[in-house]
Amino acid sequence: MKDITRTVHPWQLLVFLGPAVVIYAMFSALPLMDTLRLGFYATDDAGARSFVGLANFRTILGDPDWSASFWNAMWNNTQFFIVHMLVQNPIGLLLASLFSLKGLRGERAYRTLIFLPTLMSVVIIGFIWQLILSPLWGVGEKLMGFVGAASLFQPWLGQEETALVTLALVSVWQYVGIPMMLIYAALLAVPEEIVEAAHVEGASALRIFWSIKLPLIYPTLGLVTILTFVGNFNAFDLIYSVKGALAGPNYSTDILGTLFYRTFFGYQAQIGSPSMGAAVATLMFLVILAGVGLYFFAVQRRLTRYAL
Repeated sequence: MKDITRTVHPWQLLVFLGPAVVIYAMFSALPLMDTLRLGFYATDDAGARSFVGLANFRTILGDPDWSASFWNAMWNNTQFFIVHMLVQNPIGLLLASLFSLKGLRGERAYRTLIFLPTLMSVVIIGFIWQLILSPLWGVGEKLMGFVGAASLFQPWLGQEETALVTLALVSVWQYVGIPMMLIYAALLAVPEEIVEAAHVEGASALRIFWSIKLPLIYPTLGLVTILTFVGNFNAFDLIYSVKGALAGPNYSTDILGTLFYRTFFGYQAQIGSPSMGAAVATLMFLVILAGVGLYFFAVQRRLTRYAL
């Protein structure tokens, strides 16, 4: 028999990987490195930059005014992530489990309708939910009246205690289709032989799900978790489109993304500072890097795919 193994030539790597590496370097790696570098500089009134080392980071984390804003945004971001983990991902798992059942009529239409908001502009989503939840002209109170709950309606977007959770639930409504589709694809990949063998042994559908299907999709659930973490700590557009850069009321919906925007570009009475904004962006990067690193070293090692 002839040896069909082919030698990989350097020009092949250059032709096939070169364009991707160049595009990634130009639009991702180099801007990131320049942002990290800018965080170590300060800009005076004349626009001249000077190297200040860790002074910007000490100001953000140590100055009372700066640190209060940063830790408030950090805590709000954490709450934003927790809501998605406790609401979005379990709902995505439940929907995926239902759609993976055989004989469910109209499941393609249901999947499409649930995934459709993910494709819509965040600005449109924010505007629509502002209209729905507005206490003046919104239809939320009337819709709740149909089920006898009109008295429970409140201006949730205008209260400090409820604004952030309300926006998080709006985000859940928009993006629940992503974990649903990822988990649905993982459930379809579960071998039918194992499921049929469990049926023969007399296992119930619930027992099959908890004892067979769920352990087999743990890697996908881990992927959904880390994607949720990265997406939420990069969040900006929904908060900005609904509440603006000030993330009101009284900064109760302020997250790291809106804090970075105000710091870098300035807003109203606040003067923008590219170097301080780069320092905030660097801290955001370190938070995301720490979360991803913790996942890979503490969680991913324990997620073992079953050899079937």
